[in-house]
Amino acid sequence: MDDKENEVNVLDELNKGACMGRDAIHFILDKVSDDDLKKELENQYNKYKEISNKISELYPEYSNDEPHKTNAMNKVMTWYGIEMKTIKDKSTSKIAELLLEGTNMGIIEGRKLLNHKDVDESTHSLIQEYVDMQENAVEKLKKFL
Repeated sequence: MDDKENEVNVLDELNKGACMGRDAIHFILDKVSDDDLKKELENQYNKYKEISNKISELYPEYSNDEPHKTNAMNKVMTWYGIEMKTIKDKSTSKIAELLLEGTNMGIIEGRKLLNHKDVDESTHSLIQEYVDMQENAVEKLKKFL
């Protein structure tokens, strides 16, 4: 795999993670009754969007295509999972728990991407920003459990 292809693959994975985070927040936001949690989720949504925008700005250095996003099936599965897990319990604590589970998966994937020592500094910085943002989100979500 050449260097550009590696950068594209890493940026694609990062963008899919950011899109998944936005999708999950979008699907769950109407179930949130706590104004502070709603505000926090809107803030996180905007940060995911900001990271996707930065990926879109960086992507043309490596490819003429568009960054990959989550596919329709993953979106449906995310929506369905949220619906099933909140059907009986839409409490603030339950919603925070679901978001923490997803955010922790994002941190794991982000950390795996950070282990790619062969990415450009700009890509590495973007991955670090993504991981830092999610780790910060975990700390903020904990208070809603």
